[in-house]
Amino acid sequence: MDADTPARPHQQTVVPFRTAVRAWFLISLQTFGGPAGQIAVMQRTLVDEHRWIGQRRFLHAMNYCMLLPGPEAQQLATYVGWLLHGTRGGLVAGGLFVLPGVVALLVLSAVYVAFGDTTAVLAVFAGLAPAVLAIVAQAVQRVAKRALDSRALAAVAVAAFLALALFGVPFPLVVALAGAAGWALGRWRPAALPQKAAAAGDDGPPPVISDDALHAEPPTARRTLRVLLVGLLVWGVPVAAVALLTGAGSVFTQQGLFFSGTAVVTFGGAYAVLAYVAQQAVETHGWLGPREMVRGLALAETTPGPLIMVVQFVAFLGAYRDPGTLDPWVAAVLASLLVTWVTFVPSFLFVLLGAPYMERLRGNQSLSSALTGITAAVVGVIANLGVYFAVHTLFSRTVDVDRGPLHLELPDPSTLRPVPLAIALLAAVLLFRLRWSVLRTLGVCALLGLVAGLAGLPVS
Repeated sequence: MDADTPARPHQQTVVPFRTAVRAWFLISLQTFGGPAGQIAVMQRTLVDEHRWIGQRRFLHAMNYCMLLPGPEAQQLATYVGWLLHGTRGGLVAGGLFVLPGVVALLVLSAVYVAFGDTTAVLAVFAGLAPAVLAIVAQAVQRVAKRALDSRALAAVAVAAFLALALFGVPFPLVVALAGAAGWALGRWRPAALPQKAAAAGDDGPPPVISDDALHAEPPTARRTLRVLLVGLLVWGVPVAAVALLTGAGSVFTQQGLFFSGTAVVTFGGAYAVLAYVAQQAVETHGWLGPREMVRGLALAETTPGPLIMVVQFVAFLGAYRDPGTLDPWVAAVLASLLVTWVTFVPSFLFVLLGAPYMERLRGNQSLSSALTGITAAVVGVIANLGVYFAVHTLFSRTVDVDRGPLHLELPDPSTLRPVPLAIALLAAVLLFRLRWSVLRTLGVCALLGLVAGLAGLPVS
């Protein structure tokens, strides 16, 4: 988005750009297991094996990316790529990070649309969906361990869950209120926001490129305006073009605008925003059904790249069913690529725009406190997502309750589905007790769903 500032004289000879491109591509093929696993792959490849960047600088970049909305692992790849080779390095690293997942999920979405109503495919998805419940529960546990280290932060998490689950408070408002609560705690009750211990230093051998040899740019107003202008144009022009060509009411325009908005509120990872996406995509826009949303998440769990890639599945199904004047398959592919574009372009913009200001942002205590509050609320948000998925996966019917301020969806206990319940419990045992990987657990549950479906058991 911005021309490369000349790197230090010996930078390009130490890590040739082609070598870096090959490394980023190999990293992209290993990005399973969510952000923790993805960051671990980069840590092992870039810091431990190649020693292209030191541990301190890697953690420095990671901390900045944790402050941003969007997929933090992809943003970290973009940031490290920028450090090594400037803007082109950031674009290549971030782009390759998501490319395999885009291709894989596009193929899987097409397979689902073409064959999703067959007994075998339905049975496989019936096995995958309950496993997602255990995966979401595991995400709640992991985020809670990291984020809820005081009673005040635990209260923020509980309040966020109740606001979403019982009162239907919009997700962006919950995020804003949590940020305000974190800021207030940091200002008037700083003891409620325990300071984490400083990250361990770099005890390994010195990196191939020392920190002062990495690409860097001064935070000038001219550069900031240039990156902002180019980034907004790259982000917005495709959406504007779609609106002009297909109309403001088309599914393409609606999806482009909606997912552009979600891209700027995805604090805390994909799980944090998926409840909001599911609610809007299912109940407001009708792009897919609630069980299909769970199946899409299961597909995203099986592909490399950020989990937020599930929005591609949502767009594919929505456009296929409402293609306008286009062929349904053409409409589905175009919509999925458009939504992928507006989801990830902001991540590039945030990194390339804010990287020169990183030190200043990291030292801002008010911002840090606000983001601590948001991170705490993410626990409640993910828990609400789990409840939403459980209600629609384990029960055949639900009842809407709207009484005064209460707005919630309750399951009909008489419609409990025993096969998905049994698979969900087994997935929980495999993940929590036996500590199996997500991919291995999904494979077993998909096989169980297939066996149950072929045996004639009620799986859907």
